[in-house]
Amino acid sequence: MSLDTATARVVEMAKENGGAIGNSVKFVFQEGVILLDDTVSPTKVSNDDTDAQCTIKMELKDFVKLLDGDLDPMGAFMGGMMKIEGDMTIAMKLTSLF
Repeated sequence: MSLDTATARVVEMAKENGGAIGNSVKFVFQEGVILLDDTVSPTKVSNDDTDAQCTIKMELKDFVKLLDGDLDPMGAFMGGMMKIEGDMTIAMKLTSLF
């Protein structure tokens, strides 16, 4: 899956579940970034590489598995497939969005 396709999926999820985390999260991949800003209404999703309250670094293919429900977020973190910088409690809120 491409970064554009993954971004489009996050946009759709944000439309359905926006306001669930109330924070900004940046997902960083080799292919680029997805910035989810849930501090505004409606929730903004972009590929802008700006500061966020929580940054999650991982492989795009693993992020897609998270979106599909084929990868447990805690398992990904514990297995070293996901690195979290900033406020970890924000990352824990993502289950309510995805």
